[in-house]
Amino acid sequence: MKIMILNSVTLFWLRRSGVGVAWLLLITALGLRAAESSTPAITRSADVVVVGGTPGGIMAAISAARQGQTVLLLERYDHIGGLPANGLGATDGRAGGLFAEFARRVLADYAQRYGAESAQVKECFEGRRFEPSVAQRVFEVMVAEQSRITLLYQRQFDAEPDNATLVGRRLTEIRVMDRATGKVEQVKGGVFIDATYEGDLAAAAGAPYRLGREDRQEFDEPMAGQAFKVWRGGVAPGTTGRGDNAIQSYNYRLPLTKNPANRVPIEKPADYRRADYVSLIDDVKTGRNVGLPGPRPEMEWEGIGRIVNMVKLPNEKTDANNQHAAFISTDLPEENWPWPTSSWQWRDRFAQRLRDYSLGLVWFCQNDAELPADFRARCAEWGLSRDEYPQNGHFPRQVYVREGRRIMGEYLFTAHDTLPVVKGGRPPVHRDSITSSSYNLDSHAVRKREAGRLNLDGIFSWPNAPYTVPYRVIVPRDVEGLLVPVAVSATHIGYSTIRMEPCWMALGEAAGVAASFSLKRKISLREMHVADLQRELLRGQANLIQVRDLAPEHPNYAAVQMLGLRGVLLEWLVRADKPATAADIAEWHRILQLSPESLATGPVTRGAYLQLLWEKISR
Repeated sequence: MKIMILNSVTLFWLRRSGVGVAWLLLITALGLRAAESSTPAITRSADVVVVGGTPGGIMAAISAARQGQTVLLLERYDHIGGLPANGLGATDGRAGGLFAEFARRVLADYAQRYGAESAQVKECFEGRRFEPSVAQRVFEVMVAEQSRITLLYQRQFDAEPDNATLVGRRLTEIRVMDRATGKVEQVKGGVFIDATYEGDLAAAAGAPYRLGREDRQEFDEPMAGQAFKVWRGGVAPGTTGRGDNAIQSYNYRLPLTKNPANRVPIEKPADYRRADYVSLIDDVKTGRNVGLPGPRPEMEWEGIGRIVNMVKLPNEKTDANNQHAAFISTDLPEENWPWPTSSWQWRDRFAQRLRDYSLGLVWFCQNDAELPADFRARCAEWGLSRDEYPQNGHFPRQVYVREGRRIMGEYLFTAHDTLPVVKGGRPPVHRDSITSSSYNLDSHAVRKREAGRLNLDGIFSWPNAPYTVPYRVIVPRDVEGLLVPVAVSATHIGYSTIRMEPCWMALGEAAGVAASFSLKRKISLREMHVADLQRELLRGQANLIQVRDLAPEHPNYAAVQMLGLRGVLLEWLVRADKPATAADIAEWHRILQLSPESLATGPVTRGAYLQLLWEKISR
């Protein structure tokens, strides 16, 4: 925000140039008005400032507040919760810590309202599937419990350098706009956390970032660059591996229902473009599919399931996502490419375009006369959920931004960080892990249907194994006093698995604790004592490395986790309550480079011996 000030020297030269008094008065008035409108109306401050009320931002705010810090949580919209509060009700992957607490609260919410043996409790899958309104309510309660958090809605951060002030390389204050009043607010903080899906704050502060797809030759990642893959099949013709500026497509996650008592009919949108959908007519008639050429009459398409992939949620709703087996679904590739670096004005226009496209797609399937009548009738059974988003026409309020900027951090996460080193084994283990995660390498399409192609460019799922995520991916280069737990440092392929809300929530939790440690101990975020951070996360039952047979409640859990990050757990099973053999002890001592003498004076379980080892090396 530039401030125009006419000083005496400026006025002197304007007079010398022949500018009249009236013009001088007008220019002066405009200058004063510009200066007045650009001057921050309010100055706020907090120990920790979190930009973005996404799940990652919420968990960052909560963890920092629980550490005793004052927190400002700034959210652009009139609600918090990001995508889980906007249709993404089927969470992929798991995490411990605050995500596990969130899931327990979701489960308790359903149990309290409907009973412990209710269908809703069963359908919420231990709190990992939920209606948008339930997710939002749980997030709001979790934030409201923290008296040190000040939550401000309708605060828009624009990714302009003028909105971020740095002293040297340290970010010290930012400027946000109150969308309700149009006034600018100046916000000072000890540590800032960029929890936006786009990485807006990091970019404004000067942190370098990546966009688009890396070339296959750069990191030799599977499916890097231009890539075509048969869904649930092999790599297809047309794959070149060339890098480009493409990002995976966005959509809205639709909580649809066929319950007549709660169903809102889909209306034809104002900006209806039938041309967007006409190629679907022949697909429906022939049964044609992505990667499966020609008519396939043996394939059964259940009405609207032809265009959306539906996961059942409680109360007869669905999380309706893009249907990967269809050439046309709720994703809108290509048109979203400018989103990461565009203004909010552009983003809002695209959001409306995507809304009209999504509603138009369903309306088309329910009403277009060229589609088979039985298909239209099956599609017409579905509508929006009346009890969701009542102030927004029962339609989700946020676009699913699957990928925006990706910062360049102290470590670049690639596909290889998720692929087993040996068959059946673990990927490389990061000693500074702040969460374990598990989801396939997975991308939605980056381009629309292309003539002659049997697949969509960019859409794939590639198997990997549960992996560790290093602290360094949330620490941006070139900027101090800033952590970025959502737009993390990764390649397009690496980011395709990290981009799950449970993982973002775990990274946000770690960012909040790290911010607090930095302030309390007066140390740089870049010089964080990660072992101390890990111990604190484990006190909250975080999961830093995956093991398949040990719950966080086990007395040896923390020791096992910390030693696992030091290479002791080559297998997925700990067998903590089995006797430790001499061979076990010898191998553990070898890995940790300890003298061979046993630390135990008699028989001991594996878990108990690992506890002894951890106590010895952590003194």
